Amino acid sequence: MVTKVASDRQGIQSIEVGFRLLNVLSATNRPMMLRDIAKGAGMPAAKAHRYMVSFLRIGIVEQDPSSGRYDLGAYALELGLSGLGRLDPVRLAGPVLESLCEKIQETVALAVWGSHGATIVRIVDSGSPVTITLRPGTVLSLTRSATGRAFAAFSRAPYLKRMIDAELQTQAAEQKIAQTTIRRQFEKILTEIVGKGLSRASGSLTPGINGFSAPVYDHTGGMIAAITSLGSIGEFDVDWDSTTANAMLEAAATLSHRLGFNNKNALASQTDNAN
Repeated sequence: MVTKVASDRQGIQSIEVGFRLLNVLSATNRPMMLRDIAKGAGMPAAKAHRYMVSFLRIGIVEQDPSSGRYDLGAYALELGLSGLGRLDPVRLAGPVLESLCEKIQETVALAVWGSHGATIVRIVDSGSPVTITLRPGTVLSLTRSATGRAFAAFSRAPYLKRMIDAELQTQAAEQKIAQTTIRRQFEKILTEIVGKGLSRASGSLTPGINGFSAPVYDHTGGMIAAITSLGSIGEFDVDWDSTTANAMLEAAATLSHRLGFNNKNALASQTDNAN
């Protein structure tokens, strides 16, 4: 017996039509007049009104009695919070990592911010003959690894700056150069990473291994994880415009979207904070 996909299953068309109105409200991010909601959903105002009456009854929308404008209601908030509570980045990353590994034919991994820093939590091995000593629980350097640099550039994690300072101090002592010099070098690296939207490292942490890492954001616009790809120097293309780099950005964007990230809202929030 063949199971039909969701788009082929019989549903209730009126529910699908009604949710067009909710989509208009949620996309606009402000209370709206009925006529504008109806126009955005492409339906007559009288028809839209009947749907809005039902939505009012169940609390998924609310109406300001003085202005008559509609907005999402308390029940919509409850549904949203419940959905966010079910978003597990490690679980949701599984299909994304598998697809990315198949596409670029390189080992890929997911890292989150742990108590000791950037920590690998999931790995999909490409089966390459090159041995990459990476396993769940591995904590990566914030200044030398692609994964760590992604967190250094994009994350607001607690103690991040303190950990970076400690690493740079150690490196300055090892290389016998001024800490201010090594800091300027690292800041230059971070500036490039921010401009490209992902980080990279070439043999700086593990000899013979290149890596890319792209930030993953949640619904608040904060970095919640990093998707990393690794491969051997000579075979792994670390060009910023390479197929691997573009695939990394696409995978990170896909997972971010699944976690509720809205790029427009995030940009607006950043603008507000800057002002």
